[in-house]
Amino acid sequence: MAFESLSEKLQNVFKGLRGKGRLTEADVKAALKEVKMALLEADVSFKVVKQFISSVQERAVGEEVLGSLQPGQMVIKIVNEEMIRLMGSETTEIAIKPGSEITVIMMAGLQGAGKTTTTAKIAGKLKAKGKKPLLVACDVYRPAAIQQLQINGEKQGVPVFAMGENQNPVNIARAAVEHASKNGFQVVILDTAGRLHVDESMMEELVNIKEAVHVDQTILVVDAMTGQDAVNVASNFQEKVGIDGVILTKLDGDTRGGAALSIRAVTGKPILYIGMGEKLSDLEQFYPDRMASRILGMGDILTLIEKAELEMDEEKAREMSQKLRKAEFDFNDFLDQMRQIKKMGGLGSILNMMPGMGQMKGGIPEIDEKSMDRVEAIILSMTQEERANPGILNPSRKQRIAKGAGVDISEVNRIVKQFDQMKKMMKQLPGMMGGKKGRGALGGMFGKMKMPF
Repeated sequence: MAFESLSEKLQNVFKGLRGKGRLTEADVKAALKEVKMALLEADVSFKVVKQFISSVQERAVGEEVLGSLQPGQMVIKIVNEEMIRLMGSETTEIAIKPGSEITVIMMAGLQGAGKTTTTAKIAGKLKAKGKKPLLVACDVYRPAAIQQLQINGEKQGVPVFAMGENQNPVNIARAAVEHASKNGFQVVILDTAGRLHVDESMMEELVNIKEAVHVDQTILVVDAMTGQDAVNVASNFQEKVGIDGVILTKLDGDTRGGAALSIRAVTGKPILYIGMGEKLSDLEQFYPDRMASRILGMGDILTLIEKAELEMDEEKAREMSQKLRKAEFDFNDFLDQMRQIKKMGGLGSILNMMPGMGQMKGGIPEIDEKSMDRVEAIILSMTQEERANPGILNPSRKQRIAKGAGVDISEVNRIVKQFDQMKKMMKQLPGMMGGKKGRGALGGMFGKMKMPF
């Protein structure tokens, strides 16, 4: 997961600061030296790190901090504020013209960054906001690029304008804008061709498109996994074509995340969205304050709530809440909950947004998302009667379920046993919700509770 290593190192530094009653200037400088090393290892630009540490140090060694009752907390607060400032302070939206005026968005980027998929994701976001977007296939070079855009457009319910491979992308862009004007489309999104690396012909083509049609927003898609290279690519595009914003993809992968902390400072252009997975719904608005909170291990509850509101049916959630209170839920309810978790990006993604989970890392087992698929297969191999009334599951029924799910019977026994344990624990839940003591008991319960995946 993105920033995992950086987050862990920063939290260790902060743990040391919190442990000291008073801080000296030497303490702060020693801690910031460790922060500097952690940022450099995360592939943050050297110039950006130097400026960042200088700004933090200037504020952190002041009398107000060193003389305060909780200087460690004050330093963490300053690091958080400076990190937000580094990434842009405010959330930036894609600017769309009002009414029937057409907004033309040109998507650019290198091959392999996920530009075509991201272009379709953006179209889906705009459609969900009530806009009428048109996707335009301007990549006439990469095999199957047009087909990929058409497939993704169909999934999003957004039409694709294409003229085939033997056409000039400039003419395609011009014809698409004309088509949009005649057919009431509000947003035209041009999926342009990428290259394996920055070259003159790609840049020239983008400049020619901008000269042929009025492009309102040029959005660059960069692969966060390429680290410092992503920042260099962004600088090149800004210098030669001019960009209005950046979308970072593959932030769910094994990436050091330095690009997210460097791009705004180096290019002066905002990060608009971050790609957190392959699915067409896996595109999050970029909030600098929330990202800083995630990096520093403080969680991201607001994004978690937004995801839940987007994916969860309110009536179902109310019903489930009642069932949980009475410990009346069955395997059908359990299956529903698992599917909701998957829609929200999986259990690992949810835990990463919970405050304090970074510090508890040693106590949380690795989440094997594939095992959730096995649990789902086991439940789907049950009859409706068995799901609604798990008490009737005898050895012969379990044997049949195991065979249907392609697993060993011991795995079915484990799921049923853990499901029973969960029901027992849920009965204790209402009495454990009050006061500080209750919250501690609840945390302990979930700490010991074995999930069936």
